[in-house]
This record gives sequence, C-alpha cells and structure tokens, in this order.
Amino acid sequence: MTVEQTRYVIIGASAACMSAATAIRESDSCGDITVLSMEQEMPYFRPMIPFLISGKKSEPEMSLIGNGPFKEPKIQIRTGTRVTSVDTDNKTVTVGNSDSISYDRLLIASGSNPFIPAEIKKMSAEGVYSLRTLGDAKKIAARSSKTRRAIMLGGGLLNLKTAFALLERGLKVSLVVYSGQVLSQLMEPDDAKLIHKALDRAGLEIITGCDIKKILTDKDGVKGVVLSNEKKVEGEMLLIGKGVSPNVGFLDKSNVSIDRGIVTDEYTAANIKDVYAAGDVALTIDSLTGKKNISGLWTNAVEMGRCAGFNMAGKQTRYCGVAGILNATQVADISFVSMGIVHTKGAGYETHIAETQKAFRKLVFSSDGKRLVGAVFIGDIERAGLYRYLILEKRNIEKIKKQIINHQLHYGHFLQ
Repeated sequence: MTVEQTRYVIIGASAACMSAATAIRESDSCGDITVLSMEQEMPYFRPMIPFLISGKKSEPEMSLIGNGPFKEPKIQIRTGTRVTSVDTDNKTVTVGNSDSISYDRLLIASGSNPFIPAEIKKMSAEGVYSLRTLGDAKKIAARSSKTRRAIMLGGGLLNLKTAFALLERGLKVSLVVYSGQVLSQLMEPDDAKLIHKALDRAGLEIITGCDIKKILTDKDGVKGVVLSNEKKVEGEMLLIGKGVSPNVGFLDKSNVSIDRGIVTDEYTAANIKDVYAAGDVALTIDSLTGKKNISGLWTNAVEMGRCAGFNMAGKQTRYCGVAGILNATQVADISFVSMGIVHTKGAGYETHIAETQKAFRKLVFSSDGKRLVGAVFIGDIERAGLYRYLILEKRNIEKIKKQIINHQLHYGHFLQ
C-alpha cells in the first residue's frame, strides 16, 4: 500500500525558509518540499550582501546550499518564481499569471520589501537603489565602478554597512538621516556618541535633520540631490534605506490574518489551518515586553523557521518569541552589542551607564531592579554573552547585581 507524500510548499528562500525545509526533512524523510523564490539566485546568506559590494565576498562564497541551516539536498527550489495569490480554501498557491501549486502545509516566509518614500517613487532615475537582495547588490557594485560619490538615505544598520562597503571601494559617501542620529532603533542618541566619532574618523559624511526633496539627473542618471533644507549634494548613486514592510500583498484574498505582519500563535501557525509564517513577515511575541513584534534578525528567522518546519511535519514545537533587539556587529573600527530593551527615557526602567573615551556601557534593569532587561556595549564588548543570557533567561539578579553593574560578572556567578 502506497503512503501519500505530504506536500509542503514554502514561499521565500532565505533564513526562515531554509531552516524550515531542513527541519521538515529531519521529521519527514518522504514528504515533497517545494521552495518558491522570486529571486533569480539560489538561496544565499543575506547578511553578507554588503561584502559583495566591497568585493570581500564572491557570490559562490555566499551560498546557503550545503551550509548553515540548509544541508538537505532533497528539496525542490524554484527560483524566479513570484507568488501572486494564495487560495487557502482550495490549498493552492498561484505563481505568475496562472500556474497553480497545491499544498498540504504552507509556510509563508516571504520576507520584507524596502520602504521607498512616495516622493522618491515619483522621481525614477538610473542609479537609485535599495539594498535587500543579492540582485540589488550586483547592480550597486556595477554602478560603483562609475561613481565618485554615493548618497544614502537612512541611518539603519544595513545602510551603514553598505556605506562602508562603498568607502572601501574608494567612493565618498554622504549619509542623510532625518533624525538626529544613526542606529536609532538600536540605541538612544546619547548612547551613540562613540559610534558617531568612529564614523567621522572613517570619512563618512553624516547630514542630519533633513530629507531628500528632489533628485537631480543627467543623461547617465543620478547626479545629485536637493535636500529639504535646499542644500545640494552631488553624487552618481542614491541608496534608500528607510526601513522595510512585510511582503504580504499577495495574501489580499487569502483570509490570512494580517496586522502589520502575519499574525501567528506560539507554534508559528497563522489563523488558517495548515498555514504557518516565519521570519520578518511574521508578527510574533517580544519575550521581554510581551508585545507583538516583527523581528528582522537573521538568527531569529532561523529559529522561527525551524519551529515552523517541525510543526508543519507534526512535531509540535513552541516558539518562545523574539527578544526585541539583539544585535552584535561592527561599524567602522568599533564593535557594539545592543540587546533587549534599550530605549528607556520616561519608561520607568532603572539604568546604569559607564563610559570612557573608548568604551560605553548601558545596563537596563526592570523597574523593581530584579531583572536585567537590556544592555548596550560599545567599544568593549567582552562578556556581553553573559549579559545576554541573563536577559533572555529573565533571571533574578538581586544577589549579583553589584557585580553586573561593576562589570565583574563571570561564569562562576551562574553557579550560585
């Protein structure tokens, strides 16, 4: 007697999708797994795309195939395949104009789209890009060869990494930030002083308190911009990094519940039976605040996708939620870690700050002082992993609070 194979369809081909596919295969050796990717390239490590621009990494070095969360060869990947609609009543996914694919279990991990301000959408020109995909990175790298100065809009982490990729190629870079600081999602203005100094040393021009009013063009495309303060900035390339929005447009008639992103429960399931969501398209719980949140972090997407994969294959697995902010990286010549709750003004948290000319440390405790709920380390990130553990585990730290504040925390304290 032949046992019917379960048909798994996964929309998207990044971190959540690939880890989900691997988890499914671990639990179901026979099921049919189809991954649908709108990109032309095979799955790759998305956080590496600025390195393609700088030349530090080649496309083959960024491949997910056989690496990381994706080691299973028995998965069908269809690239260049755009999903246009989902019919949850008949359990079908439409790609292109008419091609229909049936599923028994569906994972939506379609990621996010770059947010392009309406006024810039109206000013189309050669040399205007956003960076979300490997295809975008290839275009930016190609344009860089005939660019002296790049103009970048937005002060987020990806934009900063891209700015430094372009600086490494020998370009001059101007960063236009409407707010008064860079990395505003990861730290408060007073926390970012050392990072601003590092950016200045690296030669990055930062223009704050204004936006782009007009794009100036010639026969080759972009030649500069006019800012909202009427200042003109020259440049042959404009990169937009003003945030993202979940890619859910194809779900308009699907009956899948959407509130900013796809609403999921603690098992990554959507409101429709046999439909799941993971990655930065999914609305999930912030484990520290208890609020619904969308996480754009690769590591969170991997964990969420793995949970979704197990659940799709019948192995019930609870997803504990994201931990709000959780970033460890380097910009210019300075490393930093930002994790948990870091925006504290007027919120009643207990904060302790220590700073020198080369390092900054901010610790955020719950209002009753019994739990560490957030931290920012800049310059000196030694032992940051220990603080991360206390935050994620929600440990009562009253007995070791003095050591935490004085930065004397060590592994021995976890034995108490």
